[in-house]
Amino acid sequence: MARVIVGMSGGVDSAVAAYLLKQAGYDVIGVTLRTWEGADGQESRCCEIDDARETARKIGIPYHAFNCISDFRNKVIEPFIQDYLHGLTPNPCVVCNRAIKWERLLYHADVLEADYIATGHYAAVIRLDNGRYTVRQAQHAEKDQTYMLHRLTQEQLARTLMPLGDYAKQEVRRIAEDVGLTVAGKPDSQEICFVTDGDYADFIRANAGGAIPGEGNYVDEAGNILGTHKGIIHYTVGQRKGLGIALGHRAYIKKICAERNEIVIGSGGAALCRALHCRDVNFMSIPALKAGESLRCSVRVRYRHGGQNARVEALADGQISVTFDEPVRFAAPGQSAVFYDENGYVIGGGFISDPVFD
Repeated sequence: MARVIVGMSGGVDSAVAAYLLKQAGYDVIGVTLRTWEGADGQESRCCEIDDARETARKIGIPYHAFNCISDFRNKVIEPFIQDYLHGLTPNPCVVCNRAIKWERLLYHADVLEADYIATGHYAAVIRLDNGRYTVRQAQHAEKDQTYMLHRLTQEQLARTLMPLGDYAKQEVRRIAEDVGLTVAGKPDSQEICFVTDGDYADFIRANAGGAIPGEGNYVDEAGNILGTHKGIIHYTVGQRKGLGIALGHRAYIKKICAERNEIVIGSGGAALCRALHCRDVNFMSIPALKAGESLRCSVRVRYRHGGQNARVEALADGQISVTFDEPVRFAAPGQSAVFYDENGYVIGGGFISDPVFD
């Protein structure tokens, strides 16, 4: 009987994942990674220990909570703050999955002599005919979480189970209700786990530990000053609302120049991106492309993006060039571009840089 440790956040998805694995005959151990605690003692939505412990008791599995607050601070929160200070729009969940959740869960799996780790993500781990591992989009697209998983390594995927890939959210809640789990009706978290009120700027001001860029200039593409912004940490590329400036026409943020504390305003109804570069690319379903090699695929530039057909080409500097068949909206530097094949398998992905807007 294979042993698996399940990363339990205290929510319904990881609870049902643990239950399903036990029903399938695995020797299941529940584990919560305590990643963050607010100044008021509030827990992150990813590590609500009391709920996770009660779920483990209900389904009859051993349970452990492990502290990795310092590691999370160094590898997730600090880069998140620095990215905003440099004009980027980071997605800390993408970083956390590889550097914290999988790394720490696999460490504890070895200590507890477990064969696998498992999570409640809506995705499926697939081993392809070429011997490589990847993740497949969930059967129910509205909950698909593969976008957040594109940085996982082959070694991490080889020891990962994701039992919810073929389930809809309502099915998961129904299973939890049938089993009598108290988290069955628990609402999903809609925000970044350590920014509990959704105000990123306030969080950065409270945790940066240094000077925060203040007011600066809005400028047009020729460098003419148009007005004053309240600080670059309040904005993201592609943003149209909440600019606090009246220009007499529709406009959007085209670029954030952190070194000059300037925000470049573009004219038009939306930020339509026709090409971009990706840095720090991780390949899953295929080996890394060599310089000059290219392929066609669908590319998602944000979590809720449905994807757009594009040509992806490896450059000599190690980056990937993405050229879209039709422009996409809101491709913000710091977010991820994730590549999918026609079967919904993740080819790979990386962090967006140098978007080219029409």
